[in-house]
Amino acid sequence: MQTIEITLNVNGKQQTLAVSSNDTLLEVVRDHLDLTGSKEGCGEGVCGSCTVLLDGHPVRACLTLALEADGSAVTTVEGLAQGDILSPLQQSFIDHGAVQCGFCTPGMLMSATALLTGNPSPDRKAVRHALSGNICRCTGYAKIVDAVEHAARPAPGCPDCHAKDTGGSHD
Repeated sequence: MQTIEITLNVNGKQQTLAVSSNDTLLEVVRDHLDLTGSKEGCGEGVCGSCTVLLDGHPVRACLTLALEADGSAVTTVEGLAQGDILSPLQQSFIDHGAVQCGFCTPGMLMSATALLTGNPSPDRKAVRHALSGNICRCTGYAKIVDAVEHAARPAPGCPDCHAKDTGGSHD
């Protein structure tokens, strides 16, 4: 099969890659760039485990052709941390026990990141709506929603948190 050269800015780093016309963005980030945080769960865009940010918007990487992303900025879960320092959202997932088996976590984090970028103070309903396209088979979602809310508005003295709180309250 013929390859086509594309350029992506992945997690802040410019990448030029030779891809096939039918390669998905998920295949490119996992197989070409060895960024394995994004997972293929269903391969049909239903579960959300493959969610990445494409120019700041959450997309299903299993359904997005790599060619469609040519010239775009792609953020994967690996791009959320700064070196060994987790993002506040990632830390909140740990502090609130929102990481169970971890399979859905990258997609949940990416959907929540997009939400918090556009709405830094979402209410519980907005958080649930933003995460509605992500399936978790381990939890009842309460801890995940709590973690996203806390990342937006840390509660002083939150018993679930190990990090220093900066004010705000859980709804």
